[in-house]
Amino acid sequence: MKYARQTQEALDRFDQSLASLRNLIKNGKNQEALKFMEEGELKERFEELQNIITISSTGNLGARGTTQTGTF
Repeated sequence: MKYARQTQEALDRFDQSLASLRNLIKNGKNQEALKFMEEGELKERFEELQNIITISSTGNLGARGTTQTGTF
């Protein structure tokens, strides 16, 4: 359940960033929009989503990238 909540929160933040980008473009602030995408908030939000997806796709891996063996 924690993964679903984290993912939804990240998607909500990404959606807010897209709305901000839309407003920049709508107001003709193209240079600011480019910076927002390439260096700013939108890039950070996208990376946050990428990290969540990457972590979730690693499966049941331990700290060293090996599968968990359970208790001995």
